[in-house]
Amino acid sequence: MKIGVAYDFVRWEERAIIDAIKKLGHDVVPLQVSKKVFWLTEPNGYSGLDFIIQRCVSFYRALSSTAIFEEQGIQVVNNFNVIRDCEDKLYTTLKLAKNNIPVPRTGVSFSRDGCLDIAEKLGYPLVVKPIYGSWGRMVSRALDRDSLLEIIEFREYMQSPYLKVHYVQEYIDKPSRDIRAFYFWGEVPAAIYRVSNSWKTNTALGGVAVEAELNNELIEIVKKTGYIMGGGVLGIDILESRDGRYFVSEVNAVPEFRNTVRVTGKDLARKMIELTIKNIKK
Repeated sequence: MKIGVAYDFVRWEERAIIDAIKKLGHDVVPLQVSKKVFWLTEPNGYSGLDFIIQRCVSFYRALSSTAIFEEQGIQVVNNFNVIRDCEDKLYTTLKLAKNNIPVPRTGVSFSRDGCLDIAEKLGYPLVVKPIYGSWGRMVSRALDRDSLLEIIEFREYMQSPYLKVHYVQEYIDKPSRDIRAFYFWGEVPAAIYRVSNSWKTNTALGGVAVEAELNNELIEIVKKTGYIMGGGVLGIDILESRDGRYFVSEVNAVPEFRNTVRVTGKDLARKMIELTIKNIKK
């Protein structure tokens, strides 16, 4: 097969994916989206590709280039709808809750007073997140009414319009870790704990990756979440309460997996390509 890999920055993951494609005996076409011109009114010359793996770090580059590829007849993994839906935390939570996936209690308001109303029902501490973003950036914890008002005031003076959408969520008291599980086309090939003394456990913020145990309940939640969000190749973040309950926090449509490979020894890039080819051939 002839497989494209769309990216804007070359990270360890992109190199691993390209290497896996070659080792499996397929042709690979690297597509550095950030350095290309794309025509909307005429073909861009990619019709010979069997499919494209979307790996852009930038959400807008990933979404825009995927739209172009798909509308010109090329299958992209993940597809436009999956990338769009997973990036928006508001929509992700709404969609999962509607389908009875356990998520933290969450409210959205467009005003300070509305946030205070949500806080009265949730109690403190609570978490305020941007509806777009990753790596734990701009995620804040309000310990009381005053700190919540300070967070909201800060957000309202920022220029980004999406920061005026206040996503307020109950704080899950977790055992110094959360879970990143991977969903590849209905399978759950690996998961890690992200361990930290900080309440933010992202590895980008210093969290340490440790291989996680995949019990039946966790596997079932990951599979159902992946299916509801549109399938394909996903990284699913799960909070674990001290009493052992699971809550899906976020879903990532362009997941990083270097640390998972490092601590589990599993070749996730090869698994990703093998399962993608298998499902595209169906």
